[in-house]
Amino acid sequence: MKRFQRNILPSIMAIAMLLSACDKGFEAMNQNPNAFTDPVLGNLFTTSLIRTAGTGTPDRNRTNIKYFAGTMQYMASLGINWSGDKNYENNQFGDLFETIYGTHLKELQQLIAAIEEKPELVNEGAMANIWRVFVLHRATDMYGDVPYTEAGQGYISGTFKPRYDKQSAIYPMMLASLETAAQQLDPSKSTFGNNDVLYQGDVAKWKTFAYSLMLRLGMRLSNVDPGQSKNWVEKAIAGGVMTNNDDIAKIEHVAGNENTQNWDAFELKRESLPESNAGKGPVKLGKTLIDALVDRDDPRLSFYATLWQGNIVAEQSARLPASTNPTLQQGLPNGYDANTIRNVFPGFSNEMLAEFSEPNTGTIASLNAPTIILSYSEVEFLLAEAALRGWGSGTAAEHYNKAITANMQSTSLFPITTLYTGQSIIPITIINSYLARNPLDESASFDKQMEQIFTQFWLAHFMYYDNFEAFSTWRRTGYPLLDPPNYPGNFTGGKHLVRLRYPVSEATLNKENYDQAIADQGSDLYTTPVWWDK
Repeated sequence: MKRFQRNILPSIMAIAMLLSACDKGFEAMNQNPNAFTDPVLGNLFTTSLIRTAGTGTPDRNRTNIKYFAGTMQYMASLGINWSGDKNYENNQFGDLFETIYGTHLKELQQLIAAIEEKPELVNEGAMANIWRVFVLHRATDMYGDVPYTEAGQGYISGTFKPRYDKQSAIYPMMLASLETAAQQLDPSKSTFGNNDVLYQGDVAKWKTFAYSLMLRLGMRLSNVDPGQSKNWVEKAIAGGVMTNNDDIAKIEHVAGNENTQNWDAFELKRESLPESNAGKGPVKLGKTLIDALVDRDDPRLSFYATLWQGNIVAEQSARLPASTNPTLQQGLPNGYDANTIRNVFPGFSNEMLAEFSEPNTGTIASLNAPTIILSYSEVEFLLAEAALRGWGSGTAAEHYNKAITANMQSTSLFPITTLYTGQSIIPITIINSYLARNPLDESASFDKQMEQIFTQFWLAHFMYYDNFEAFSTWRRTGYPLLDPPNYPGNFTGGKHLVRLRYPVSEATLNKENYDQAIADQGSDLYTTPVWWDK
Protein backbone atom coordinates (compact mmCIF):
# COMPACT_ATOMS: atom_id res chain seq x y z
CA MET A 1 0.00 0.00 0.00
CA LYS A 2 2.77 2.43 0.86
CA ARG A 3 4.52 1.59 -2.41
CA PHE A 4 1.22 2.22 -4.24
CA GLN A 5 0.84 5.63 -2.50
CA ARG A 6 4.42 6.55 -3.44
CA ASN A 7 3.75 5.64 -7.07
CA ILE A 8 0.37 7.34 -7.42
CA LEU A 9 1.13 10.61 -5.58
CA PRO A 10 3.32 12.13 -8.33
CA SER A 11 0.62 11.28 -10.88
CA ILE A 12 -2.10 13.02 -8.84
CA MET A 13 0.08 16.10 -8.44
CA ALA A 14 0.78 16.18 -12.17
CA ILE A 15 -2.93 15.88 -12.99
CA ALA A 16 -3.77 18.66 -10.53
CA MET A 17 -1.18 20.94 -12.09
CA LEU A 18 -2.53 20.12 -15.55
CA LEU A 19 -6.13 20.86 -14.49
CA SER A 20 -5.02 24.13 -12.94
CA ALA A 21 -3.30 25.13 -16.17
CA CYS A 22 -6.37 24.14 -18.18
CA ASP A 23 -8.66 26.12 -15.89
CA LYS A 24 -6.64 29.27 -16.49
CA GLY A 25 -7.39 29.00 -20.18
CA PHE A 26 -11.09 28.33 -19.81
CA GLU A 27 -11.86 31.96 -18.88
CA ALA A 28 -10.39 33.23 -22.13
CA MET A 29 -11.95 30.39 -24.13
CA ASN A 30 -15.41 31.27 -22.74
CA GLN A 31 -15.21 34.89 -23.92
CA ASN A 32 -16.64 35.77 -27.32
CA PRO A 33 -13.85 37.73 -29.07
CA ASN A 34 -16.47 39.50 -31.19
CA ALA A 35 -18.65 40.64 -28.27
CA PHE A 36 -18.39 43.88 -26.28
CA THR A 37 -17.91 43.04 -22.60
CA ASP A 38 -17.27 46.61 -21.43
CA PRO A 39 -19.54 49.56 -22.22
CA VAL A 40 -18.47 51.84 -25.06
CA LEU A 41 -18.51 55.07 -23.08
CA GLY A 42 -18.98 57.47 -25.96
CA ASN A 43 -21.92 55.48 -27.30
CA LEU A 44 -23.62 55.51 -23.90
CA PHE A 45 -23.34 59.30 -23.83
CA THR A 46 -24.67 59.71 -27.37
CA THR A 47 -27.61 57.45 -26.55
CA SER A 48 -28.57 59.47 -23.48
CA LEU A 49 -28.35 62.79 -25.34
CA ILE A 50 -30.43 61.60 -28.28
CA ARG A 51 -33.04 59.83 -26.17
CA THR A 52 -33.48 62.83 -23.91
CA ALA A 53 -34.14 64.93 -27.01
CA GLY A 54 -37.01 62.54 -27.69
CA THR A 55 -37.94 58.89 -27.90
CA GLY A 56 -41.37 59.32 -29.46
CA THR A 57 -44.89 58.91 -28.15
CA PRO A 58 -44.48 58.73 -24.33
CA ASP A 59 -42.27 61.77 -23.66
CA ARG A 60 -42.95 63.98 -26.68
CA ASN A 61 -46.48 63.33 -27.99
CA ARG A 62 -48.26 62.46 -24.75
CA THR A 63 -46.41 64.91 -22.51
CA ASN A 64 -44.59 67.75 -24.25
CA ILE A 65 -47.41 68.09 -26.80
CA LYS A 66 -50.72 66.84 -25.40
CA TYR A 67 -50.19 68.10 -21.87
CA PHE A 68 -48.02 71.18 -22.08
CA ALA A 69 -48.68 72.62 -25.54
CA GLY A 70 -52.29 72.76 -24.37
CA THR A 71 -51.59 73.94 -20.82
CA MET A 72 -49.46 76.78 -22.17
CA GLN A 73 -52.20 77.55 -24.73
CA TYR A 74 -49.74 77.33 -27.59
CA MET A 75 -52.06 74.79 -29.19
CA ALA A 76 -55.67 73.68 -28.83
CA SER A 77 -57.63 70.57 -29.74
CA LEU A 78 -61.28 69.65 -30.08
CA GLY A 79 -60.32 66.09 -29.12
CA ILE A 80 -60.63 65.03 -25.49
CA ASN A 81 -57.29 63.17 -25.52
CA TRP A 82 -55.38 66.46 -25.17
CA SER A 83 -55.24 66.62 -21.37
CA GLY A 84 -53.54 70.00 -21.14
CA ASP A 85 -56.10 71.63 -23.41
CA LYS A 86 -59.05 70.70 -21.23
CA ASN A 87 -57.49 69.37 -18.01
CA TYR A 88 -59.28 66.14 -18.84
CA GLU A 89 -57.93 62.76 -17.78
CA ASN A 90 -56.25 60.58 -20.40
CA ASN A 91 -54.21 58.32 -18.07
CA GLN A 92 -50.90 59.30 -19.69
CA PHE A 93 -49.69 61.39 -16.75
CA GLY A 94 -46.93 58.95 -15.81
CA ASP A 95 -45.42 58.43 -19.25
CA LEU A 96 -42.72 61.09 -18.87
CA PHE A 97 -41.66 59.76 -15.44
CA GLU A 98 -41.28 56.22 -16.75
CA THR A 99 -39.41 57.40 -19.85
CA ILE A 100 -36.96 59.55 -17.89
CA TYR A 101 -36.05 56.79 -15.45
CA GLY A 102 -36.35 53.88 -17.86
CA THR A 103 -34.77 55.43 -20.96
CA HIS A 104 -33.20 58.89 -20.66
CA LEU A 105 -31.22 58.08 -17.52
CA LYS A 106 -30.39 54.39 -17.94
CA GLU A 107 -27.26 54.53 -20.12
CA LEU A 108 -26.16 57.79 -18.51
CA GLN A 109 -26.06 56.30 -15.03
CA GLN A 110 -24.14 53.28 -16.34
CA LEU A 111 -21.66 55.68 -17.93
CA ILE A 112 -21.18 57.68 -14.73
CA ALA A 113 -20.53 54.50 -12.76
CA ALA A 114 -17.95 53.31 -15.32
CA ILE A 115 -15.84 56.47 -15.23
CA GLU A 116 -16.17 57.85 -11.72
CA GLU A 117 -12.90 56.20 -10.60
CA LYS A 118 -10.94 57.26 -13.70
CA PRO A 119 -9.38 60.70 -13.10
CA GLU A 120 -8.05 60.81 -16.66
CA LEU A 121 -11.70 60.98 -17.82
CA VAL A 122 -12.50 64.04 -15.73
CA ASN A 123 -14.17 65.90 -18.60
CA GLU A 124 -16.32 62.94 -19.57
CA GLY A 125 -17.41 62.61 -15.94
CA ALA A 126 -18.17 66.32 -15.62
CA MET A 127 -20.18 66.36 -18.84
CA ALA A 128 -22.14 63.28 -17.81
CA ASN A 129 -22.98 64.79 -14.43
CA ILE A 130 -24.08 68.08 -16.00
CA TRP A 131 -26.35 66.10 -18.30
CA ARG A 132 -27.69 64.08 -15.36
CA VAL A 133 -28.82 67.33 -13.76
CA PHE A 134 -30.56 68.33 -16.98
CA VAL A 135 -32.36 64.98 -17.22
CA LEU A 136 -33.51 64.96 -13.60
CA HIS A 137 -34.39 68.65 -13.28
CA ARG A 138 -37.15 67.97 -15.78
CA ALA A 139 -38.38 65.04 -13.67
CA THR A 140 -38.56 67.03 -10.45
CA ASP A 141 -40.03 70.11 -12.12
CA MET A 142 -42.89 68.08 -13.58
CA TYR A 143 -43.59 65.79 -10.61
CA GLY A 144 -42.05 67.35 -7.47
CA ASP A 145 -40.43 64.87 -5.10
CA VAL A 146 -38.73 62.16 -7.19
CA PRO A 147 -35.86 59.66 -6.95
CA TYR A 148 -32.58 61.53 -7.26
CA THR A 149 -29.78 60.09 -5.12
CA GLU A 150 -30.85 56.50 -5.88
CA ALA A 151 -32.04 57.17 -9.42
CA GLY A 152 -30.82 54.79 -12.12
CA GLN A 153 -29.13 52.42 -9.68
CA GLY A 154 -31.00 49.24 -10.64
CA TYR A 155 -28.31 47.91 -12.99
CA ILE A 156 -25.45 49.16 -10.82
CA SER A 157 -26.44 48.32 -7.26
CA GLY A 158 -29.73 46.45 -7.56
CA THR A 159 -31.77 49.35 -6.20
CA PHE A 160 -35.05 48.74 -8.03
CA LYS A 161 -37.25 50.61 -5.55
CA PRO A 162 -35.50 53.97 -5.17
CA ARG A 163 -36.52 56.34 -2.43
CA TYR A 164 -37.90 59.73 -3.36
CA ASP A 165 -35.88 62.82 -2.42
CA LYS A 166 -37.71 65.97 -1.45
CA GLN A 167 -37.51 68.66 -4.09
CA SER A 168 -36.20 71.01 -1.40
CA ALA A 169 -33.17 68.68 -1.15
CA ILE A 170 -32.89 67.93 -4.88
CA TYR A 171 -32.39 71.52 -5.93
CA PRO A 172 -29.35 72.17 -3.71
CA MET A 173 -27.84 68.88 -4.89
CA MET A 174 -28.39 69.73 -8.55
CA LEU A 175 -26.90 73.20 -8.17
CA ALA A 176 -23.89 71.89 -6.24
CA SER A 177 -23.36 69.19 -8.87
CA LEU A 178 -23.33 71.82 -11.63
CA GLU A 179 -20.82 73.93 -9.72
CA THR A 180 -18.50 70.96 -9.13
CA ALA A 181 -18.72 69.75 -12.72
CA ALA A 182 -18.12 73.21 -14.19
CA GLN A 183 -14.98 73.61 -12.07
CA GLN A 184 -13.72 70.14 -13.09
CA LEU A 185 -13.82 70.79 -16.82
CA ASP A 186 -10.26 70.90 -18.18
CA PRO A 187 -9.51 71.84 -21.83
CA SER A 188 -6.23 69.91 -21.70
CA LYS A 189 -7.95 66.56 -21.07
CA SER A 190 -9.86 64.18 -23.35
CA THR A 191 -13.58 64.52 -24.13
CA PHE A 192 -16.31 62.49 -25.83
CA GLY A 193 -15.41 64.18 -29.13
CA ASN A 194 -17.93 63.51 -31.88
CA ASN A 195 -19.94 61.24 -29.58
CA ASP A 196 -21.00 64.46 -27.92
CA VAL A 197 -23.79 65.49 -30.29
CA LEU A 198 -24.54 68.55 -28.16
CA TYR A 199 -21.18 70.39 -28.30
CA GLN A 200 -18.79 67.97 -30.06
CA GLY A 201 -16.57 67.81 -26.99
CA ASP A 202 -16.09 71.59 -26.67
CA VAL A 203 -15.13 72.02 -23.01
CA ALA A 204 -15.71 75.79 -22.99
CA LYS A 205 -19.23 75.32 -24.36
CA TRP A 206 -20.01 72.72 -21.72
CA LYS A 207 -18.88 75.09 -18.99
CA THR A 208 -21.11 77.81 -20.41
CA PHE A 209 -23.99 75.34 -20.57
CA ALA A 210 -23.45 74.31 -16.93
CA TYR A 211 -23.56 77.90 -15.69
CA SER A 212 -26.55 78.74 -17.91
CA LEU A 213 -28.43 75.74 -16.49
CA MET A 214 -27.37 76.94 -13.03
CA LEU A 215 -28.95 80.31 -13.86
CA ARG A 216 -32.22 78.58 -14.80
CA LEU A 217 -32.30 76.45 -11.65
CA GLY A 218 -31.10 79.24 -9.39
CA MET A 219 -33.86 81.52 -10.59
CA ARG A 220 -36.36 78.72 -9.99
CA LEU A 221 -35.87 79.35 -6.24
CA SER A 222 -36.78 83.05 -6.47
CA ASN A 223 -40.11 82.70 -4.66
CA VAL A 224 -39.40 79.86 -2.24
CA ASP A 225 -35.88 80.88 -1.13
CA PRO A 226 -34.86 84.32 -2.45
CA GLY A 227 -31.54 84.31 -0.59
CA GLN A 228 -30.31 81.07 -2.14
CA SER A 229 -31.78 82.09 -5.47
CA LYS A 230 -29.70 85.28 -5.46
CA ASN A 231 -26.61 83.33 -4.39
CA TRP A 232 -26.84 80.82 -7.23
CA VAL A 233 -27.85 83.35 -9.87
CA GLU A 234 -24.83 85.48 -9.01
CA LYS A 235 -22.57 82.38 -9.09
CA ALA A 236 -23.90 81.46 -12.51
CA ILE A 237 -23.34 84.94 -13.93
CA ALA A 238 -19.84 85.09 -12.47
CA GLY A 239 -19.03 81.64 -13.87
CA GLY A 240 -19.98 82.66 -17.39
CA VAL A 241 -23.36 82.10 -19.04
CA MET A 242 -24.22 82.10 -22.75
CA THR A 243 -23.36 85.31 -24.61
CA ASN A 244 -24.62 84.63 -28.16
CA ASN A 245 -26.54 82.13 -30.29
CA ASP A 246 -23.36 80.16 -30.98
CA ASP A 247 -23.58 78.98 -27.35
CA ILE A 248 -27.05 77.44 -27.75
CA ALA A 249 -27.26 73.84 -26.54
CA LYS A 250 -28.92 72.01 -29.43
CA ILE A 251 -29.12 68.63 -31.07
CA GLU A 252 -29.36 68.65 -34.85
CA HIS A 253 -31.87 66.43 -36.62
CA VAL A 254 -32.24 64.89 -40.06
CA ALA A 255 -35.49 63.40 -41.36
CA GLY A 256 -35.74 59.77 -42.36
CA ASN A 257 -34.54 57.87 -39.29
CA GLU A 258 -36.00 57.57 -35.81
CA ASN A 259 -32.57 58.12 -34.29
CA THR A 260 -32.00 61.36 -36.20
CA GLN A 261 -35.42 62.98 -36.77
CA ASN A 262 -37.09 65.62 -34.61
CA TRP A 263 -39.56 63.60 -32.55
CA ASP A 264 -41.92 66.47 -31.73
CA ALA A 265 -42.29 67.17 -35.43
CA PHE A 266 -42.77 63.49 -36.24
CA GLU A 267 -45.48 63.05 -33.61
CA LEU A 268 -47.29 66.22 -34.68
CA LYS A 269 -47.23 65.11 -38.30
CA ARG A 270 -48.19 61.52 -37.48
CA GLU A 271 -51.18 62.13 -35.22
CA SER A 272 -52.15 65.79 -35.13
CA LEU A 273 -51.39 67.16 -38.60
CA PRO A 274 -51.56 64.33 -41.16
CA GLU A 275 -51.93 65.67 -44.68
CA SER A 276 -54.88 63.33 -45.22
CA ASN A 277 -56.92 65.53 -42.87
CA ALA A 278 -56.81 68.36 -45.43
CA GLY A 279 -56.87 70.82 -42.56
CA LYS A 280 -59.94 69.32 -40.91
CA GLY A 281 -58.15 67.65 -38.00
CA PRO A 282 -59.03 68.75 -34.46
CA VAL A 283 -55.55 70.08 -33.51
CA LYS A 284 -54.62 73.70 -34.26
CA LEU A 285 -52.57 76.57 -32.90
CA GLY A 286 -54.17 78.23 -29.89
CA LYS A 287 -56.14 81.45 -30.03
CA THR A 288 -54.17 82.84 -27.07
CA LEU A 289 -50.88 82.50 -28.97
CA ILE A 290 -52.13 83.74 -32.36
CA ASP A 291 -53.91 86.74 -30.83
CA ALA A 292 -50.80 87.73 -28.86
CA LEU A 293 -48.66 87.57 -32.00
CA VAL A 294 -51.19 89.51 -34.09
CA ASP A 295 -51.66 92.20 -31.41
CA ARG A 296 -47.91 92.88 -31.41
CA ASP A 297 -47.49 92.69 -35.19
CA ASP A 298 -44.95 89.97 -34.41
CA PRO A 299 -42.72 88.89 -37.33
CA ARG A 300 -42.54 85.36 -35.88
CA LEU A 301 -46.19 84.76 -36.80
CA SER A 302 -45.33 83.61 -40.34
CA PHE A 303 -42.49 81.50 -38.97
CA TYR A 304 -44.75 79.76 -36.44
CA ALA A 305 -48.06 79.48 -38.29
CA THR A 306 -49.51 78.40 -41.61
CA LEU A 307 -52.83 77.29 -43.00
CA TRP A 308 -52.98 73.57 -43.72
CA GLN A 309 -52.02 73.90 -47.38
CA GLY A 310 -48.53 75.04 -46.34
CA ASN A 311 -48.01 71.75 -44.50
CA ILE A 312 -48.23 69.64 -47.65
CA VAL A 313 -44.55 68.72 -47.66
CA ALA A 314 -44.23 68.08 -51.39
CA GLU A 315 -45.68 71.51 -52.16
CA GLN A 316 -44.30 73.62 -49.30
CA SER A 317 -41.98 75.84 -51.31
CA ALA A 318 -44.87 76.89 -53.51
CA ARG A 319 -47.57 77.05 -50.81
CA LEU A 320 -45.89 78.67 -47.78
CA PRO A 321 -45.51 82.21 -49.17
CA ALA A 322 -49.32 82.44 -49.39
CA SER A 323 -50.36 80.15 -46.51
CA THR A 324 -48.23 82.04 -43.93
CA ASN A 325 -49.87 85.41 -44.65
CA PRO A 326 -50.42 86.95 -41.19
CA THR A 327 -53.88 88.25 -42.12
CA LEU A 328 -55.08 84.65 -42.65
CA GLN A 329 -53.96 83.24 -39.30
CA GLN A 330 -56.60 82.28 -36.75
CA GLY A 331 -56.25 80.37 -33.48
CA LEU A 332 -58.59 77.82 -31.94
CA PRO A 333 -59.71 78.58 -28.36
CA ASN A 334 -58.74 76.12 -25.63
CA GLY A 335 -61.14 74.01 -23.65
CA TYR A 336 -63.75 73.02 -26.23
CA ASP A 337 -64.80 69.89 -28.09
CA ALA A 338 -66.53 69.45 -31.44
CA ASN A 339 -69.91 70.20 -29.85
CA THR A 340 -69.15 72.91 -27.27
CA ILE A 341 -67.13 74.94 -29.80
CA ARG A 342 -70.50 75.99 -31.24
CA ASN A 343 -70.90 78.19 -28.17
CA VAL A 344 -68.05 80.26 -29.59
CA PHE A 345 -68.72 79.79 -33.31
CA PRO A 346 -72.46 79.24 -33.92
CA GLY A 347 -73.02 76.88 -36.80
CA PHE A 348 -69.49 75.48 -36.51
CA SER A 349 -68.70 72.51 -38.74
CA ASN A 350 -65.60 70.42 -39.39
CA GLU A 351 -65.15 72.18 -42.71
CA MET A 352 -64.37 75.36 -40.79
CA LEU A 353 -61.31 73.77 -39.17
CA ALA A 354 -59.40 74.31 -42.41
CA GLU A 355 -59.53 78.05 -41.67
CA PHE A 356 -57.50 77.70 -38.45
CA SER A 357 -53.71 77.86 -38.24
CA GLU A 358 -51.35 74.93 -37.74
CA PRO A 359 -47.69 74.79 -36.59
CA ASN A 360 -45.47 75.36 -39.61
CA THR A 361 -43.92 72.00 -40.57
CA GLY A 362 -41.50 73.82 -42.84
CA THR A 363 -39.85 75.59 -39.91
CA ILE A 364 -40.37 74.93 -36.19
CA ALA A 365 -42.27 71.65 -36.76
CA SER A 366 -39.94 70.30 -39.43
CA LEU A 367 -38.47 66.82 -39.08
CA ASN A 368 -35.13 68.56 -39.70
CA ALA A 369 -35.61 71.21 -36.99
CA PRO A 370 -33.07 71.08 -34.14
CA THR A 371 -34.00 70.26 -30.54
CA ILE A 372 -33.08 73.32 -28.50
CA ILE A 373 -31.98 72.13 -25.06
CA LEU A 374 -31.23 75.58 -23.64
CA SER A 375 -31.18 78.83 -25.60
CA TYR A 376 -29.24 82.07 -25.38
CA SER A 377 -32.50 84.02 -25.52
CA GLU A 378 -33.71 82.25 -22.35
CA VAL A 379 -30.47 83.25 -20.61
CA GLU A 380 -31.03 86.90 -21.58
CA PHE A 381 -34.63 86.84 -20.33
CA LEU A 382 -33.37 85.50 -16.99
CA LEU A 383 -30.64 88.15 -16.93
CA ALA A 384 -33.35 90.77 -17.48
CA GLU A 385 -35.08 89.47 -14.36
CA ALA A 386 -31.76 89.37 -12.49
CA ALA A 387 -31.13 93.01 -13.39
CA LEU A 388 -34.65 93.92 -12.30
CA ARG A 389 -34.00 92.26 -8.92
CA GLY A 390 -30.59 93.90 -8.54
CA TRP A 391 -28.77 90.57 -8.87
CA GLY A 392 -26.94 91.24 -12.12
CA SER A 393 -25.30 93.93 -14.20
CA GLY A 394 -26.85 95.98 -16.99
CA THR A 395 -30.46 97.05 -17.19
CA ALA A 396 -33.52 94.89 -17.54
CA ALA A 397 -34.32 96.67 -20.82
CA GLU A 398 -30.90 95.88 -22.29
CA HIS A 399 -31.26 92.18 -21.56
CA TYR A 400 -34.90 92.17 -22.69
CA ASN A 401 -33.86 93.60 -26.07
CA LYS A 402 -31.00 91.11 -26.39
CA ALA A 403 -33.33 88.22 -25.55
CA ILE A 404 -35.89 89.09 -28.22
CA THR A 405 -33.17 89.84 -30.78
CA ALA A 406 -31.43 86.52 -30.11
CA ASN A 407 -34.67 84.59 -30.39
CA MET A 408 -35.66 86.17 -33.70
CA GLN A 409 -32.17 85.71 -35.10
CA SER A 410 -32.21 82.03 -34.11
CA THR A 411 -34.69 81.45 -36.93
CA SER A 412 -31.46 80.84 -38.90
CA LEU A 413 -31.06 77.50 -37.06
CA PHE A 414 -34.18 76.07 -38.69
CA PRO A 415 -34.78 74.82 -42.24
CA ILE A 416 -34.61 77.72 -44.69
CA THR A 417 -38.05 78.12 -46.20
CA THR A 418 -39.56 81.00 -48.14
CA LEU A 419 -42.46 82.42 -46.12
CA TYR A 420 -44.92 85.26 -46.58
CA THR A 421 -42.16 87.73 -45.70
CA GLY A 422 -40.04 86.41 -48.57
CA GLN A 423 -37.60 84.78 -46.16
CA SER A 424 -37.56 82.72 -42.95
CA ILE A 425 -34.68 84.51 -41.23
CA ILE A 426 -35.92 87.70 -39.57
CA PRO A 427 -33.63 90.64 -40.52
CA ILE A 428 -32.30 93.05 -37.90
CA THR A 429 -34.26 95.99 -39.32
CA ILE A 430 -37.55 94.20 -38.64
CA ILE A 431 -36.31 93.14 -35.20
CA ASN A 432 -35.42 96.71 -34.28
CA SER A 433 -38.80 97.92 -35.48
CA TYR A 434 -40.49 95.29 -33.29
CA LEU A 435 -38.48 96.37 -30.23
CA ALA A 436 -39.44 99.99 -30.86
CA ARG A 437 -43.13 99.01 -30.87
CA ASN A 438 -42.81 96.72 -27.84
CA PRO A 439 -40.28 98.28 -25.43
CA LEU A 440 -39.88 97.26 -21.82
CA ASP A 441 -41.55 99.94 -19.71
CA GLU A 442 -38.84 100.67 -17.15
CA SER A 443 -41.12 103.15 -15.36
CA ALA A 444 -43.63 100.41 -14.58
CA SER A 445 -43.81 98.38 -11.37
CA PHE A 446 -41.72 95.27 -10.79
CA ASP A 447 -44.72 93.05 -11.49
CA LYS A 448 -45.60 94.84 -14.71
CA GLN A 449 -42.05 94.54 -15.99
CA MET A 450 -42.01 90.87 -15.04
CA GLU A 451 -45.22 90.43 -17.01
CA GLN A 452 -43.67 92.04 -20.07
CA ILE A 453 -40.45 90.04 -19.81
CA PHE A 454 -42.06 86.65 -19.38
CA THR A 455 -44.91 87.18 -21.80
CA GLN A 456 -42.15 87.79 -24.34
CA PHE A 457 -40.35 84.69 -23.06
CA TRP A 458 -43.54 82.69 -23.69
CA LEU A 459 -43.84 84.08 -27.23
CA ALA A 460 -40.17 83.36 -27.93
CA HIS A 461 -40.06 79.89 -26.41
CA PHE A 462 -42.68 78.48 -28.75
CA MET A 463 -39.98 78.59 -31.44
CA TYR A 464 -38.07 75.87 -29.58
CA TYR A 465 -41.16 73.78 -28.76
CA ASP A 466 -39.80 73.13 -25.27
CA ASN A 467 -43.19 73.20 -23.59
CA PHE A 468 -41.70 71.65 -20.43
CA GLU A 469 -39.65 74.77 -19.71
CA ALA A 470 -42.43 77.13 -20.78
CA PHE A 471 -44.65 75.37 -18.21
CA SER A 472 -42.05 75.67 -15.44
CA THR A 473 -41.30 79.34 -16.11
CA TRP A 474 -45.01 80.17 -16.25
CA ARG A 475 -45.65 78.47 -12.89
CA ARG A 476 -42.78 80.36 -11.26
CA THR A 477 -43.54 83.80 -12.65
CA GLY A 478 -47.28 83.64 -13.24
CA TYR A 479 -46.82 85.08 -16.74
CA PRO A 480 -48.31 85.21 -19.24
CA LEU A 481 -51.73 85.57 -17.69
CA LEU A 482 -53.70 82.56 -18.88
CA ASP A 483 -57.34 81.79 -18.14
CA PRO A 484 -57.75 78.14 -17.16
CA PRO A 485 -60.18 76.07 -19.23
CA ASN A 486 -63.25 74.75 -17.44
CA TYR A 487 -64.28 71.83 -19.61
CA PRO A 488 -67.13 69.69 -18.17
CA GLY A 489 -65.74 66.87 -16.03
CA ASN A 490 -62.20 68.33 -15.88
CA PHE A 491 -59.82 66.97 -13.24
CA THR A 492 -58.73 70.31 -11.72
CA GLY A 493 -62.06 71.85 -10.74
CA GLY A 494 -61.59 74.62 -13.29
CA LYS A 495 -58.15 75.52 -11.95
CA HIS A 496 -54.80 75.40 -13.71
CA LEU A 497 -52.85 72.16 -13.87
CA VAL A 498 -49.59 72.71 -11.95
CA ARG A 499 -47.88 69.29 -11.97
CA LEU A 500 -48.16 65.77 -13.33
CA ARG A 501 -49.28 62.81 -11.26
CA TYR A 502 -46.94 59.91 -10.55
CA PRO A 503 -47.38 56.81 -12.74
CA VAL A 504 -49.66 54.06 -11.47
CA SER A 505 -46.67 51.69 -11.57
CA GLU A 506 -44.99 53.64 -8.75
CA ALA A 507 -48.05 53.31 -6.52
CA THR A 508 -47.92 49.53 -6.96
CA LEU A 509 -44.27 48.55 -7.51
CA ASN A 510 -42.61 51.18 -5.29
CA LYS A 511 -45.47 51.72 -2.87
CA GLU A 512 -43.52 52.44 0.32
CA ASN A 513 -41.48 55.23 -1.26
CA TYR A 514 -44.47 56.52 -3.22
CA ASP A 515 -46.53 56.74 -0.03
CA GLN A 516 -43.75 58.65 1.72
CA ALA A 517 -43.57 61.12 -1.17
CA ILE A 518 -47.31 61.74 -0.88
CA ALA A 519 -46.99 62.23 2.88
CA ASP A 520 -44.20 64.76 2.34
CA GLN A 521 -45.49 66.64 -0.68
CA GLY A 522 -49.27 66.37 -0.53
CA SER A 523 -51.94 64.51 -2.44
CA ASP A 524 -50.96 63.09 -5.83
CA LEU A 525 -53.11 65.56 -7.73
CA TYR A 526 -52.63 67.83 -10.73
CA THR A 527 -53.38 70.80 -8.47
CA THR A 528 -50.74 70.04 -5.80
CA PRO A 529 -47.88 72.51 -6.44
CA VAL A 530 -44.26 71.44 -6.32
CA TRP A 531 -42.02 72.89 -3.60
CA TRP A 532 -40.63 75.86 -5.54
CA ASP A 533 -44.03 76.85 -6.98
CA LYS A 534 -45.06 79.49 -4.44
